[in-house]
Amino acid sequence: MGYARVVSNLLLGVVSAFIATNQAAALGNVVAQQTGFVVSTPATNSPAGVELQKLMDADDAAQAEVDVWIKENQKFAEQGAGVPNAELNARIMKRFELVRHGYKDYLKRHTNSASGYVAYASFLGDIRDEEGAMEQLELARAIDPKDPAVWNNLANIYGHIGEVTNAFIYYAKAIELDPSEPVYYHNFGTTVFLFRKDAREHYGINEQQVFDKALELYDKAMKLSPDDFLLATDVAKTYYGIRPPRTEAALNSWTNAFKLARDAEEREGVQLHLARIKMHADRFAEASAHLSAVTNSSYTELKTRLTRVLKDLESAKSGDTNAAPVETKAPVEKPKESSSAK
Repeated sequence: MGYARVVSNLLLGVVSAFIATNQAAALGNVVAQQTGFVVSTPATNSPAGVELQKLMDADDAAQAEVDVWIKENQKFAEQGAGVPNAELNARIMKRFELVRHGYKDYLKRHTNSASGYVAYASFLGDIRDEEGAMEQLELARAIDPKDPAVWNNLANIYGHIGEVTNAFIYYAKAIELDPSEPVYYHNFGTTVFLFRKDAREHYGINEQQVFDKALELYDKAMKLSPDDFLLATDVAKTYYGIRPPRTEAALNSWTNAFKLARDAEEREGVQLHLARIKMHADRFAEASAHLSAVTNSSYTELKTRLTRVLKDLESAKSGDTNAAPVETKAPVEKPKESSSAK
């Protein structure tokens, strides 16, 4: 079975965070866990394969429709006209229940469809029923233990709610089965970086070696997908969490992301990151030039904040004792709207 789709956990997670009881906490978990779910292409040379593909397409359509509902309701709510969350939540769950029923009916008739279990698990993961997703993936693994997508997806779940060391082992297994898929290296690197203590203990290495391991995995992903802007930005953002700072490596990474940016807005977003790194490296003139290159109104607030930080840093460097305390947090970009790529 060939690679077909990678679920955008961040976007779909926003949907699941909305329908969760504790929305703020759920959304925080989504942002923290940015690993990708993979679903293999069903063989469409059989009636069962054609039927499964239609189910997956319906799944995608439901996700997209719910995403529109949420965004529209948010706009109406800003004008005081949105429907209550409970009402929209009920509507969302009713829409997703149709998808759930479709998968369950299919698997009742095709009990040996590993790809069917993986696709259903993907849907359950999207709506944050991770225990249900794990159950479906274990069924898929029993049928087809050589499907790397199954190991990758199980690793994603273990990295979130299970034994993290299992995630390390399962990502390695996915890579062993398919060393040409960049998503597996990307996910593995992210999990190693996020769970540094577990990685230190599991591999018997120190924290700097954990950073090196994560970056090595990211590097392999980039070599397999050298034109992937989103991957490049994920790699570059990793440097914000590395101490002591690796300034030149971070700048090289963001420069690469800048070259891969697909439009002016993405390029300006990278300019903000370059500015932040350079201002903290006392390269104030260069940082100012990067900020001056940002003109998109969506970045106005962040540009203003970083300009203030730059001024404070310059004042502190010059010995101005009245300078305000310098902000140290990484800039948080306005999230771009994007569709899930299943």
